[in-house]
Amino acid sequence: MTTHAAMQQATLLATSLPLGTVDARPARGSIKNLPVNLFAAVMGLSGLAMGWRFAHTAFGVSRVVADAIGLFATFLFVVLAIGYGAKLLRHPAAVKAEFHHPIAGNFFGTIAIALLLQSAVLGVYDSTLGHVLWTIGTVLTLLLALHVVSRLLGGNGDPKHAVPAWIIPGVAALDIVVTGSHVPMAWAGEVLLLSIAVGSVLALVMFTMICTRLIQHEPLAPAMTPSLMILVAPFEVGFTAYTNLTGRVDQFAGLLFYFGLFLFVALAPKVFRRSVPFGAGWWAISFPLAAMVNAALKYASVHPTLPLRLLAGVSLVALTAALLVLMVRTLHILFNGRLLAN
Repeated sequence: MTTHAAMQQATLLATSLPLGTVDARPARGSIKNLPVNLFAAVMGLSGLAMGWRFAHTAFGVSRVVADAIGLFATFLFVVLAIGYGAKLLRHPAAVKAEFHHPIAGNFFGTIAIALLLQSAVLGVYDSTLGHVLWTIGTVLTLLLALHVVSRLLGGNGDPKHAVPAWIIPGVAALDIVVTGSHVPMAWAGEVLLLSIAVGSVLALVMFTMICTRLIQHEPLAPAMTPSLMILVAPFEVGFTAYTNLTGRVDQFAGLLFYFGLFLFVALAPKVFRRSVPFGAGWWAISFPLAAMVNAALKYASVHPTLPLRLLAGVSLVALTAALLVLMVRTLHILFNGRLLAN
């Protein structure tokens, strides 16, 4: 095995992205191998529920779809939280290794973002529950961002570790603003400013480092290819965070939205290929695309031209279909043992 191939395989294993076709032996599942990046499924489904809810408010679409998807996302979050809690109790060394890994550790941000998005999903039913979840998610997000920055500034970092997952802690900080614009606590306004400052600068720095790595070093391993879509997230989540904070959809917001859309068009041919093996890592496409759909819906509600309304509507339906496919395929590899395989 070449040095490059060994590095790719080690990276894939460390980030819990199933290789699928690497080992033809019967798969044996263990909770030890539950990948933390599966919480991205909660993020994507919660974002999709928020998209259908926005479509209900702005365009009169039935709210039943939004409620069903949102409650399913909540159920999935509870199941994953129990599963990962069991992994922490039974295999603490595996969780510790995952958390301190320079790539996999960033995926712990998906837990914090899932909490933040769930605060928005459940807050319409119980505002107190929504505020509690938002507060917990905010604290976890800022602590994770602090940990990531502290680790990076420690030096001796490998440029090849600069992969799209690095953006997740920055996007998580932006999601504090996305989900907390209506939080009533007196201190919330300053926390929102802190969060958008941390999130925007972190996302910008990480985006630059990741693009440099993608340009100057080897391409990502095939199983990590779907994570390229994470590059869309800072701009589309940034759009919603900025418009929520300022209360307006101005030209700067439009720049963020359109550049995110441009990135999606540029990255889609690289990601949606038959040669990319399916695994838990495919859920990395769900939350940036959900952010893009929500941004499109909000932008179209302010600029209601026919092309923008069509773009928003078609994107929402397409995302719904895509997440349904991801769910079915994930259940398939769960039941055949590959999802939790060694």
